[in-house]
Amino acid sequence: QVQLVESGGGLVQAGGSLRLSCAASGFTFSRSAMSWYRQAPGQEREFVASSFSAGASTNYADSVKGRFTISRDNAKNTVYLQMNSLKPEDTAAYYCNAQDERDRDYWGQGTQVTVSS
Repeated sequence: QVQLVESGGGLVQAGGSLRLSCAASGFTFSRSAMSWYRQAPGQEREFVASSFSAGASTNYADSVKGRFTISRDNAKNTVYLQMNSLKPEDTAAYYCNAQDERDRDYWGQGTQVTVSS
């Protein structure tokens, strides 16, 4: 059974930092692309960052480049999102996504990030 469990969300002031974690199980984590998405109220879910299974390749949305860093620990089956210089517009529910070697998609339940001005 596939599980993606996010943690680390919360309330932070603008300019602050948070670190999200996503603990994965039930699939081959090291061979899977791991991503973070977010969804603000009334808006569509949007891509934030990805970490690809091969090498250290990563990809970021323009809106978070230079502020957010995605990383992964394949030994712990965990992916992280370090978020610095947070802005009120970063307020959203953040979701962990996995795409395994068969291109199957899995989603976590989300963790709320609220940035106050």
